[in-house]
Amino acid sequence: MAKIELLVPKILIWEGGFVQDPLDKGGATNMGVTIATYRQVFGENQSIDNLKALTVAEFLMVLKRFYWDRWKADQIKTQCIADILVDWVWCSGKWGIIMPQRILNTDDDGVVGPITIAKINCADQYMLLSDIVCCRHKFIDDLIKAHPDQKRFEKGWKNRINDFEKFTK
Repeated sequence: MAKIELLVPKILIWEGGFVQDPLDKGGATNMGVTIATYRQVFGENQSIDNLKALTVAEFLMVLKRFYWDRWKADQIKTQCIADILVDWVWCSGKWGIIMPQRILNTDDDGVVGPITIAKINCADQYMLLSDIVCCRHKFIDDLIKAHPDQKRFEKGWKNRINDFEKFTK
């Protein structure tokens, strides 16, 4: 079964320190944790200065509680599948669950339950990874068509997806 400890360095490669890019719809972000998520976890009164001081331990708490556990990734048998799915919900919110559910031909309700997990684990893992990568690329293309101002992030987003494309058990 997949382990969160193996995902952490993969996400931190792509998530740097503090950023407050006016074109980034996530707003102020540190290690990929947005100010909105930070406040949801640590309290609405948290400031951007608090976010700037985010520790790796706090990052891990956010990753586990809001992304890893949301995907029930401990129940996914193949590490690279768990990694790319958790990364997708990390990057795209509910769409990181809805779109894979569509790939799996299951209810696309955005909630991971036993049927979604069973379909993931029973699927041809190489084919599933390929389908997820293709769908994520299309998701980015569609996002940029709808929001052309996001084009400047395209290369980085696609490189990130490609980094998760390597198959590992």
